[in-house]
Amino acid sequence: MSLELYFLRSSEQKIVTDMLYYAQKVDETNKQISDFKALEIYHTFYGLTSKDLGLYAMKNAEVCGAIWCRRLNASHNSNAFLNEDTPVMNIAVKPKFRGEGIATFMIKQFLQELATTYKHVSVSVSNNSQSIGFFKKFGFKLTDTAQRKSYISDAKTVLMLKELEIKEIVRPSDGYDPRRWMD
Repeated sequence: MSLELYFLRSSEQKIVTDMLYYAQKVDETNKQISDFKALEIYHTFYGLTSKDLGLYAMKNAEVCGAIWCRRLNASHNSNAFLNEDTPVMNIAVKPKFRGEGIATFMIKQFLQELATTYKHVSVSVSNNSQSIGFFKKFGFKLTDTAQRKSYISDAKTVLMLKELEIKEIVRPSDGYDPRRWMD
């Protein structure tokens, strides 16, 4: 599999908007993202502040998935909002690429990136064992907050939280001594 990950930049907001379509399961309806005003908080002006962080996956020169987060505040009314210091995460893989381990690949890398900056990350997931089980594999835990209603349907969602171990960023050039270049 020729799978590559790239950081999402503000100029790639279209990727976030396109992938939100799958992350929020709008693809299971006959509607568009623009039909759900509540979803604007997850993609509008993405990447224009340091509160946004994300990755996208490409396979054979096609965007196949994305994972991103934003720090929000209570007034945004996000189903995954916990507090202003905890970013809200979204993840999506296009249907034709599901079952190939792409979501696992993305989330492992993304959690490492997040751990350099944040103590927690939250996600709102469908209240079904498959979604909950996926996030539990990566250390997410159900919170004791009440179930919420999906933006898209009458389905119930639950809030999950992952505690991150803050780590220092280590770059390949760290510890490099130019006087020892021949060693």
